[in-house]
Amino acid sequence: MKIMGIDPGLKATGYGVVTVDKDGRVKPVEAGIIEPKQTGALPEKLLKIHTHLTGLVVRHKPDVLVLEKLYSHVKHPVTSSIMGHARGVICLVCAEQGLLLVEESPKRIRKAVVGNGNASKEQTCRVVAQVLKVDADKLTLDASDALALALGYASMSRGIQI
Repeated sequence: MKIMGIDPGLKATGYGVVTVDKDGRVKPVEAGIIEPKQTGALPEKLLKIHTHLTGLVVRHKPDVLVLEKLYSHVKHPVTSSIMGHARGVICLVCAEQGLLLVEESPKRIRKAVVGNGNASKEQTCRVVAQVLKVDADKLTLDASDALALALGYASMSRGIQI
């Protein structure tokens, strides 16, 4: 099974792809970020996310895309609106490509991967790097969150031990 995780954002959208073999071994395939030009208009940013993500989906042919659920925080109310734009584009790519879309909350994923739903991005990155045997210093926080989404989904849906 091939699983793609997506951590949406307009500044940086993290992505991570893992495979799970029949014996439950998880291996990293690719991880990175999509960074629209910060000075670009909203439609240009969304187009970059759409184009890049479509290319990734076509190239990797994942069985499922795991998307971080929308959340809002009292201290940052605009964040959910901004994330909503990126999430809409990601949902559109899934519909265009006939790809199964699963949404998971950051807390649920961090609980599955780290053992603590309130783990920090840095803690999550360290655990993801350790599980996948990759260099944590080479992962951005957005990419490691995307990999965590893929790992968490594998753990929760396939019974994979992390």
